[in-house]
Amino acid sequence: MKEVLWMLRHLKRSLSLKKQIVSWRRDIASWQRFWKSYNLYQDLAPEEKEFLIDNLYPCLGDNTSETNIEPIYFYQDCWAFEKIVNNKPKNHVDVGSHHKFVALLSKVVPTTMVDIRPLSLPLETLNFKKGSILELPFEDNSLESVSSLCVVEHIGLGRYGDPLDPDGSIKAIKELKRVIKDEGELYISVPIDVDNRTYFNAHRAFKEDYLLELFSPFKLTESKYVSGRKFNDFLEEGFCIGCYSFRK
Repeated sequence: MKEVLWMLRHLKRSLSLKKQIVSWRRDIASWQRFWKSYNLYQDLAPEEKEFLIDNLYPCLGDNTSETNIEPIYFYQDCWAFEKIVNNKPKNHVDVGSHHKFVALLSKVVPTTMVDIRPLSLPLETLNFKKGSILELPFEDNSLESVSSLCVVEHIGLGRYGDPLDPDGSIKAIKELKRVIKDEGELYISVPIDVDNRTYFNAHRAFKEDYLLELFSPFKLTESKYVSGRKFNDFLEEGFCIGCYSFRK
């Protein structure tokens, strides 16, 4: 019964009349700007440069006052990219991070990407291996440099087609630790909160003390935090994304 009540509340939030009104107003305003711009352009363009009405391609909502950036991937990917490049590993392995981060990294560092889902496009500089973070295709103590950004918190929740497992994140961390060689580097990011929580089926969040214990006996060499739209050297109270580098 509690699941039914949750679903009804969820639908109510999704179908909020207030949200619909705001959306309609925004859409109407965007279309008004588009047609005004269209008419002005037609007045400015000489006859030979006018275009057919069939070729209209409205791009609404792009005329913003600033470039809006999603802070988590922006900060964590820049952070990991810089650290990996500065450390100059002979080879780097990424497990499940965002494909744009991995693709750009492969242009400056020899990189292998491991994911349960193959990439839909090839890239000549990127070596791809299909595999699971729960069973990485590498020997014990074999890798000098590994990253896995915003990945371990999802494992076992079924979001990406992986098997359900309440201990999925713990098993994923153990597997990452297994493949790192002595003095090897590991770069991860995960949600951090005041308590260990599971937001099914999106992700888990971890208390920092608990998370660091999971990576023991690895040495923590740096920690930074994406909190709201800030990238901090210190942990604030509440939810954030923790970026951690470890050395074995």
